[in-house]
Amino acid sequence: MDYRYIEFEQDGNLAVITLNRPEHMNALHMEMSEELLDAAFRCDSDRTIRGVVITGAGKMFCAGGDLKTFLAQGDEVSGFVTKMATILHAAIARFNRMEPPVVMAINGTAAGGGFSFALSGDYSIASDKAKFVSAYTSSGLSPDASSTYFIAKHIGLLRAKELVLTNRVLSAAEALEWGLVSRVAAHESLLGEAMDLGYKLANGPTRAYGMAKKLLHTAYSESMEAQLEFESQGISAMMRTADARQALDAFVNKTEPKFRGE
Repeated sequence: MDYRYIEFEQDGNLAVITLNRPEHMNALHMEMSEELLDAAFRCDSDRTIRGVVITGAGKMFCAGGDLKTFLAQGDEVSGFVTKMATILHAAIARFNRMEPPVVMAINGTAAGGGFSFALSGDYSIASDKAKFVSAYTSSGLSPDASSTYFIAKHIGLLRAKELVLTNRVLSAAEALEWGLVSRVAAHESLLGEAMDLGYKLANGPTRAYGMAKKLLHTAYSESMEAQLEFESQGISAMMRTADARQALDAFVNKTEPKFRGE
């Protein structure tokens, strides 16, 4: 697929995806959602990609759904949004379930669907100029794009309700204090810090990262006994990987492991 509304670059084992509608505040519309889904499949299927950084072009990370596009659908808007949400949700799920870790580099305001998308990464670094707002209910809408799955897990149910019901705007510092982001960086160094982390993760034990992500997804939904069984199956499967065998040998021989994602 040729991309018009995102940029996709690969440097070694790291893919960098940039939301690229700066003149529209990187708002999500059907075409961008389709491109994100294609990029997610690409990152999941290409074994040379072992880490991903996602950021936005211009001053905003993402303003959420393109409400002008929705309004233009008239009486067909409900079906249109169902289709678009299905595509966008498939992209978010694929990014979240794949083995390569996803680093969100939140360069500016994340609102609505952009707020939701920002929460879905495996690690998030926010610019000190970033702001976060749920925004959905201010437009008479309910959240989508994963925020109701992630937000309460990140910050607890009461604070999640506060953000969703009041549309309180959080600064980057407040988002860090609340637990919505992993760390805050000076705006000028944001992408550099995200790329440094992305390269580090892209050269790590990709299969182990993927299994760890899979296990953490069930941390709130399974019994302790079930989770212990999943952990047993997971670590046993990892023992069959080339990376684990090489790393164990490196540990015994006091050398640095060189992971290949295999």
